[in-house]
Amino acid sequence: MSTETILRQTPLFDSYGKLGAKVIDFGGWALPVQFSGILDEHEAVRTKAGLFDVSHMGEVLVEGKDAEQYINLLVTNDVTKLAINQAQYTAMCYPDGGTVDDLLVYKLEDEKYLLVINAANIEKDFNWMQQHAKGSMTLQNISNETAQLAIQGPKAEQILQKLTRIDLAKIESFKFAQHVELDGVTDVLVSRTGYTGEDGFELYLAADQVEALWEKLLEAGSEDGLQPCGLGARDTLRLEARLALYGQELLGDISPLEAGIGFAVKLKKESDFIGKSALLAQKEAGLARKLVGIEVTGRGIPRHGYKVFSESGIEIGVVTSGTQSPSLKKSIGLALISEEHTQVGTSLKVEIRNKLIDAIVVKTPFYKRG
Repeated sequence: MSTETILRQTPLFDSYGKLGAKVIDFGGWALPVQFSGILDEHEAVRTKAGLFDVSHMGEVLVEGKDAEQYINLLVTNDVTKLAINQAQYTAMCYPDGGTVDDLLVYKLEDEKYLLVINAANIEKDFNWMQQHAKGSMTLQNISNETAQLAIQGPKAEQILQKLTRIDLAKIESFKFAQHVELDGVTDVLVSRTGYTGEDGFELYLAADQVEALWEKLLEAGSEDGLQPCGLGARDTLRLEARLALYGQELLGDISPLEAGIGFAVKLKKESDFIGKSALLAQKEAGLARKLVGIEVTGRGIPRHGYKVFSESGIEIGVVTSGTQSPSLKKSIGLALISEEHTQVGTSLKVEIRNKLIDAIVVKTPFYKRG
């Protein structure tokens, strides 16, 4: 009897093969790690544009007169500050301050919100939301019928503009337009957000329309160097931009404050939220550990799970993410380490293949677009 796991597929799965993608198991999903190559795709996003299929992400609709109050109880940021057609990055926490997930909240209308959650957490998050549901509101998991594309890079706007009459330049960062038509593909939510450190857009639409839009975008962007991109480049791009990845920088035993996303934690907002007291106590006592950027100055690449030591050889933490940076041509990583060793310029050692390799704490983000 076969024990093979049946991987979930996005509506674009058949398109991967046509474009020569290398497909891997990513959290139970069959997703492309690369098309032309990670370095090539990374460079395309930094200099031209890249197109990502992120339809594995989860989407939850929250509607009703108590929707705002309910979401504000769930998340660390303050959703009362959102205007219609504005998005916000935030996190959900456990009572002890550990992270349930990081997510985006979109205010579609008064009393209507879209929550975008991580693919591996869809079931867990939705159960968590249901457990804490209260008041006059409804929750609807629309992940299966919703697809998402991300077009990212300095030429993303001019490529996408070819498909629509609306003026994309008017959509500011973390703002969005609803019910947009893109060359016959209707009812698309166009959001100026992304996960690469570059300008660009994330596009939400019906799953049965995404293949048509994918092909239209690749055709429209061909003369501008638009390339289909996989998970490999997505990871190197987000790491250079110091964007957290759930399961690595954020976990049930890592708080948003420890992970360096304190900007999305509003401890002074009027309403209480799950985990607030624990996060307050953590802040008042001072963080025992923090996430920092590191550069390995010796030979080797820091990888997830590698141990980090002080200059004197005392174990002080762990690498959460690491790579050979395509943009900087350096070995970089993020590491969760004891607070007393987190100052920029501090010398460290990373255990790579049973050897202690020299490293140093550096400023982040590693890369910032001009």
